Formats: sequence, C-alpha cells, structure tokens
Amino acid sequence: MLDMASNARKNRSGAILTVDLDAIRANYRLLRTRAGTAACSAVLKSDAYGLGAAQVAAALHQEGCRHFFVAHLDEGITLRPQLAPDADIFVLHGPPPKTEAEFIAHGLIPVLNSLQQVEGWRGHAKALQRALPAIIQVDSGMSRMGLAPLEVDAWLADPHFLGGIALRYLMSHLACADQPENPMNALQLERFRMIRARLPHCPASFANSSGIFLPSDYHFDLVRPGAALYGIAPNASGSNPMQAVVRLQGKVLQTRTISRGDHVGYSLRYTASETRQVATVSVGYADGWLRNMSNLGVAIVDGIRVPQIGAISMDTITLDVSALPAERVAPGSLVDLICPEHPVDTVARLANTIGYEVLTNLGPRLYREYKDATRALS
Repeated sequence: MLDMASNARKNRSGAILTVDLDAIRANYRLLRTRAGTAACSAVLKSDAYGLGAAQVAAALHQEGCRHFFVAHLDEGITLRPQLAPDADIFVLHGPPPKTEAEFIAHGLIPVLNSLQQVEGWRGHAKALQRALPAIIQVDSGMSRMGLAPLEVDAWLADPHFLGGIALRYLMSHLACADQPENPMNALQLERFRMIRARLPHCPASFANSSGIFLPSDYHFDLVRPGAALYGIAPNASGSNPMQAVVRLQGKVLQTRTISRGDHVGYSLRYTASETRQVATVSVGYADGWLRNMSNLGVAIVDGIRVPQIGAISMDTITLDVSALPAERVAPGSLVDLICPEHPVDTVARLANTIGYEVLTNLGPRLYREYKDATRALS
C-alpha cells in the first residue's frame, strides 16, 4: 500500500517506472539452476542497472544470494548497510590509490586488477598484520581489466605473490559470450584454464550472464550474472528465457488534432500526410529516453502499437494516437514505453544500442515503484 507521500509523488510524476522484484527473483533462480554446482552471485553496479540496488539486493538476499558485485568503492559503501553481514560485496574496480583502509572499514572485498593494486593490498595486509580477502582478475583476451599476461607471469614468479592476500577467486571476463559460436569464447577459456592451472587450489569465476548459457566448462566456482537478472536477453540472437522486469509508463500531457502538412517537434522532423491525432507524453531524453529514437520509437496502449513521431525533446515525446479512442489518451492517461509486449531489448534495437544502456539511462525523475509479492505476504 502506497503511503500518502508516495502516492502524491506518483501523481506529480511525469512517468512511472515499475520494477518487478518477483521477476528478478525468478530470473535469479533460473540462472542459479543453469549454473549447476557453481555459486550464483548478483551484479548490482550502477544502482542495479538503474533499478535500485538496495531493493534488488534485499530481494536477492532473500533468495539466498550471498555474493554481490559493484563497480566502484562508493557503490560498495552505499550498499553495505543494505545487506546482512553474511553477504560479501566485491568491488570490481578495486581500490583507488590509498583507499585500502576504506575497504576494511566498510567490509568490502576488492577485485585486484593490476600489480599496483596487488602491491597496495599486500602492503595494507602487512600493516594490519593479517591476511586480507581479495579477488584477482586476469585478462584472458578482452584487454580491459585485470593483469596482462606478462604481469601474470611476473606476479606468479614472485615467491611472495600471495603474501597477505586471502585469495577468494581467480577471475576473468568474457568478451563475446552473448555470441555462443564466437571462437573468442573458447580461446579465452583456454587462456584462463592455463592461468588457473598455476593456482590449482584457487576457486575461479569466469561466466557473466551470457556465459552461464555456455557449456558448464565456463562456469567454474562462481558465476556473475548482471543484465540477465534485469530481463535483458543473454543471447544476442536466440529467444529470451528471462522474465521481463521493467515497465515504463509515460503520462499524457495533452492531445491535439493536426492537419495534412502540419509539422511536429524540433527541426520539423515529422510532417503529417493526413489529419492525425497527436498526444504529448511527459518523458524525454532528460529521463533517459534516448533521442536517437526520434521518429522510430513505439508506445503500446491497450495492446495497440502507436508510433512516436517527431524529435524526442528533453522532457516530452509525441505519439500518433489516431488509432485510439480520444478518452483513452486523455490528459493523465498512461502509455507503455517498456513492457512485456515491448521489452527493453526491442527498445534498444530501435535506439541502435543495447539493453544495458537503456536501463542505466533511466533517470531519477521517473517515479519508481516495486512489485514484491514476497514482502507483501511477510
């Protein structure tokens, strides 16, 4: 039940973003089953892909998840009070220089990506006179994060390479896992196995969301789903086994009739070929509704697809609602911009991007509400 203040904010908002925590739980259960004997973590970076890390973390902790990943130290500091002490929070970017003490103070575990980070963590362990937990990431071919091959050799050649480090996992990251037939997957797996063979007793983590849908050889001891938790398809070309998580509804501000030859929006990017009914909706690129969908986007109203026409503005879009009864698009009416019939991956294709960008762009002006049957019953 919404309290009065929340209900007032909802009424004042230009758009409503509904996050289905029950669907996130179901997606986690599916991923955990696919992972077999590997532990299943959850990636909550960028505020759980823009959907609310505190709410998502609580729901997944109820499902038994005890390993959580964020990108930045500040994200970990913010998340730590939201989770019970039995949950591990790993920071993917590791410690910025001279921040090792903050990891200890806030109960966070770094992913060490460079020899400098390894040295800094070992030095802090020495100062505290105890071993400190960490993940070490190695680069298996993505050339983005982790120890490069020559650095791995130098690290493993040092007889004190693990001095002061309680190594939780050896980790790497797949570049093309959403393309199952891409030969890079097998090449990265071979490289990762060769490095792990030099640390035979160390648990390993390799598979991201898409990697979970590769053969079990890729799973190792811990999988790290992110996007799939939030309903994004793990395979670039196959059907999507994940449940839809997000519903974005914009509010109609006003409607008007335009005649043949009339224009819509900045730069007159739409010209009517006949009389049309146009609705202006209170969502724009300031809310994360990407401007390059101008004249390409779609809304769903009672199962009917209506085209977005004209340029997307900072605060509004315009829809051709000629196919709808006037009362259905009266001021205050809701239209679906993301929904099960028009999911985030479809929106992303229209915007010539990926679902990750669509979700993480959804801005703070959107009123957020959460569907959570489990909590409602507790």
